[in-house]
Amino acid sequence: MAIVHIAGLVKRYKELLALDGLDLDIEQGELFGLLGPNGSGKTTAIHCIVQLLTYDQGTIELFGEPMSPTRYDLKRRIGIVPQNVAVFPELTVRENIDYFCSLYVDSKSERARLTGEAIELVGLEDYRKFRPKKLSGGLLRRLNIACGIAHRPELIFFDEPTVAVDPQSRNAILEGIQRLNEAGSTVVYTSHYMEEVDQICTRLMIMDKGQSIALGTSAELKKKVGLGERVQIELAAPSEALVATVKALPVTTAAELQANQLSVTCRPGAHNLATLLDALERAGAAYGRVYSEPPTLNDVFLEITGKELRD
Repeated sequence: MAIVHIAGLVKRYKELLALDGLDLDIEQGELFGLLGPNGSGKTTAIHCIVQLLTYDQGTIELFGEPMSPTRYDLKRRIGIVPQNVAVFPELTVRENIDYFCSLYVDSKSERARLTGEAIELVGLEDYRKFRPKKLSGGLLRRLNIACGIAHRPELIFFDEPTVAVDPQSRNAILEGIQRLNEAGSTVVYTSHYMEEVDQICTRLMIMDKGQSIALGTSAELKKKVGLGERVQIELAAPSEALVATVKALPVTTAAELQANQLSVTCRPGAHNLATLLDALERAGAAYGRVYSEPPTLNDVFLEITGKELRD
C-alpha cells in the first residue's frame, strides 16, 4: 500500500516554481531517500505533504486518505524532524522530549516509557538533565530527532538531520533511523549527502527544479545510467600507447593519464578490473598500486544532471 501518494503537486512562490507537477508514491515500510541540491524542492515537498504549506495544484493522500490541514487524525500518525533545530532552551532534554510527546500522548506513564525509549534510541542517556545550550551541535541534533519521534509515528520525515554534525553523531543518527524503520515506521529521509542515502535507503528519488528526475533503488539508478567502477592504476612506465590499448578495451568508457596515474572509467560489469589488469600484463606494462571504486550516487547525479549535487 502507498502510505504517501502525491499527484501533480505544484507550489509557487510568486515567480518561483518550487514544485512542478511532482508525482510520488512511497510504500509502507520503505526507508525512502529524497535527494537533490539545495533549492530542488525537497523541504517544500515535505511541508506540503504534512500541510505546513498550502499548494497551488495537485492531490496528497496519506495512509490511503486525502490529507488536509484539519486531518488531525492523520497528523497524529506522522513525525517530522525539521532541518532547523526546534526545542525549548529552558527545558531539559527529558522535559523537551516529554513535552513534544505530550502533544500526541495523554497518559503520563505511557509518555515516560516513550520518552525513555526515545532517549535511548538517540544515545542521550547521559544528558537527560542537560539543557539544550549545554549540548554540542551533534547532541542537539539527536535531541531534535528524539522530540520528533517520541510518539512512535507510523510515518516519519527527516529533513537533512545530519547537517553540520560530527562523525560520531552522524553514525548514531543513521543507526537510529534504521532501527526506527526496522521497528515498523516508514521513513522519508531528505539529504544532499548521497553517501548517507546510499547507505540506508531502500529506494530513492532525485529531485531538481521541483521535479522528479530519477526514481528507483541505488543499484537500479546506477544501472540505468550505465556506470561502472572507476579504476586508478599506478604505472611504472606510462605511455600514450598503453592508454590507447586500455581505451580500446570493450569494458572501458574513458581512460586518462596524469603523470604515472592511469584513471579508467568502466562500463557496468563483474570482471572489469581483471580485464584491465590482464590487458596491462599482455602489454608488458609494470604497475604498482591499483584502486577500484564502485559508482556512487553522486556519479549518477552528475551523469543525469551534468552538475554537482552540493550547490
